[in-house]
Amino acid sequence: MADVPIFTDDNFKAEVLDSDIPVVVDFWAEWCAPCRAIAPTIEALSAELAGKIKIGKLDITANPNTAPTYGVTAIPTILLFHKGELVERLVGGGKTADDFKREFSAAFEGV
Repeated sequence: MADVPIFTDDNFKAEVLDSDIPVVVDFWAEWCAPCRAIAPTIEALSAELAGKIKIGKLDITANPNTAPTYGVTAIPTILLFHKGELVERLVGGGKTADDFKREFSAAFEGV
């Protein structure tokens, strides 16, 4: 993964909940084909929106505690946080970069 922030059970509070900017968390796993399919899009958006929105990934296999806290029962699941609060939940793959940008814009409107 090219310079995409990696979130873990240990750094989730500092990196996501305490962030000064909106955060998008891609809950994924190496064994998940739809997760791997959207990975290039997530990586591209992370670079494109850097400084405005923090977009990172959390591997649910390596970090088993955070996903259940937020009711993540299927992957890929993408959660959008602002000021420590969950503001949107996107489940499943098959989205384009433009689809994601529309979702992010709607969720973070006025941010």
